[in-house]
Amino acid sequence: MTLTRRQLVAMAGLAAIAPPSLVFAETDPTSREMVLHDPDAPVLGNPKGDVTVVEYFDYQCPYCKSSYGMVRDVVEQDGKVRLVLKDWPVFGGASVIAAQAVLASARLGKYEKTLDAMFHTPNKLQQADVEKALKKAGLTFDGVGKAVVEHQAWISGLLDRNWVQAAAFKFVGTPSFVVGTTSFAGVLDRKGLKEAIAKARG
Repeated sequence: MTLTRRQLVAMAGLAAIAPPSLVFAETDPTSREMVLHDPDAPVLGNPKGDVTVVEYFDYQCPYCKSSYGMVRDVVEQDGKVRLVLKDWPVFGGASVIAAQAVLASARLGKYEKTLDAMFHTPNKLQQADVEKALKKAGLTFDGVGKAVVEHQAWISGLLDRNWVQAAAFKFVGTPSFVVGTTSFAGVLDRKGLKEAIAKARG
């Protein structure tokens, strides 16, 4: 997927008119249901958890990479949190390629392994880094490329919705979070994430 002028215009319009209140019709990509429970978005943690944490991220974002282990650790230790990591490739073409590859890996049954491998690549991605991450997850660049082509509509639709949602929340960069029904523009440390989860649960 490449970001088109049409998508940029759509995002700009949503950012101007749609505050992050999570009270939209369920058919809207920015509805509470689609933000928290988009049926196409892979889910980590506890799929039946009582709190959902959504993170909008980019594989070239150093803050996303440095906090990745902490986020996964908090979710695992809690045991009752659904974690939805939403690709928001704001750092350019390499980020889009990485996002497409990891999402395609979900169709190949390797999402979590590929996600983890991609988060452990250098901040500035090259194709060789993407290929190495895929190999670490037991996949090949060519094999994943075929899956990307086969599932392009599904991948593009998901990435489009992620973009529109991030714009509606007026997020300006990665990482940004939604915990329960509260949005957080920027990095959450361990204490902040735990407190946000507790507040959403309470």
